[in-house]
Amino acid sequence: MSPLRWQMIALCFVANIINFLDRSNLAIAVPRIEAELHLSSFEIGLGLSAFFWTYALMQVPVGWMIDRFGVRRCLAGSVVWWSVFTAASAFITGLPSLLAARLMLGVGEAGALPGFAKVVFNWFPRRERGFASSIFDSGSRVGSALALPLVAWLVALVGWRQSFIWTGLLGFVWVAVWLVLYRDPKDHARVTPTQLALLEQEQGGIQGASAPVSLRFLLRQRTIWGMMIGFFCLNFAIYFFITWFPTFLIKARHFTLEDVRLYGLFPALFAIPFGWIGGAVSDALLRRGWSATRARKTCLVGGMLVSCVIAFAPLVASSFTALVLMGISYAALAFTAANIWTLPGEVAPSASNVALIGALQNGAANLAGIGISTFTGAMLSLTHGSFVLPLGIAGLLCIVGALSYLFLMGPVERIAVPEATAPSA
Repeated sequence: MSPLRWQMIALCFVANIINFLDRSNLAIAVPRIEAELHLSSFEIGLGLSAFFWTYALMQVPVGWMIDRFGVRRCLAGSVVWWSVFTAASAFITGLPSLLAARLMLGVGEAGALPGFAKVVFNWFPRRERGFASSIFDSGSRVGSALALPLVAWLVALVGWRQSFIWTGLLGFVWVAVWLVLYRDPKDHARVTPTQLALLEQEQGGIQGASAPVSLRFLLRQRTIWGMMIGFFCLNFAIYFFITWFPTFLIKARHFTLEDVRLYGLFPALFAIPFGWIGGAVSDALLRRGWSATRARKTCLVGGMLVSCVIAFAPLVASSFTALVLMGISYAALAFTAANIWTLPGEVAPSASNVALIGALQNGAANLAGIGISTFTGAMLSLTHGSFVLPLGIAGLLCIVGALSYLFLMGPVERIAVPEATAPSA
């Protein structure tokens, strides 16, 4: 195998850091924005959730574009788009402009994770996809972790408006590097014919099945629905960390902004290595002769069950214990997520459907972003700042997600296409 595959996944890792840094900076600036623009918790919840409306809506169109036009051009376009609207957030003056900036940010970031999944499929054999997926997926935790001290420092140093401009500039630097370095294996001058043939052989022949099946066909598959529901349940919990977690520390645990910078890193830092472990464990099980179904589902179900401890975080008296519970939950979610992103390449009936299937599960998952951010904002307004119900429901959905992966999702194998359904040559 060409060692260049690690360079390509490193580019995805860095892009995902920027991706989550840009989508997290609003959550960290919330106290300053609330005070300056006189927005209520419910209005802030709408602003936090607006990103997910377009992010979820654009998954399928962008996934289709990545499969159709290639990951190199589409990812570059996505990062440019979201970087522009990250910087544009510096100019918001109230709820309408906040909603507009977040809606446009969601359009741009829709291409990120399906694009990364396509890079993994293009460059990695099946036995390495779990760990490769864990690398790019861990960028979300690194970005979230960096966002707390970096954005809090920027807000304190130059104000919340300037913080959006500085974080937005990072994406343009990444695009320049990406366009210079990235090519698909078949187009890369440093990938030999022998390496390319070996890669295609290890991918189980799916590269040869280039004709895509229809979206309608995919949506009739039980496996696809199991993936969509399971990922929705995971994201309902994991997006609390991206949206309301800093506010939880400040309002429910009475942390200062300085405390958030010091201690708010803990869950994300704890989660980073467990994401890598999740991918490495399922790959190791696969290499030891376990079926893909046993290897992937063991990690998916086990991780989801452990993550339900998030429900207890608002109930304990100790802030330290609450942080530990949050760290355990986030780590278990990261362990699961690495395996979630192996699934599109495992079940795709065609190489031309990998990004689309990734987009389908990610689109369903990000409806949860709307749910957790809006619902939490509404509950804070109604209960005078209590996080018990939002986090209780997040914990319950972690169990539902485990059951979806265990029972609703079928075997982790390539979806069979009946001859009558397959496109004609």
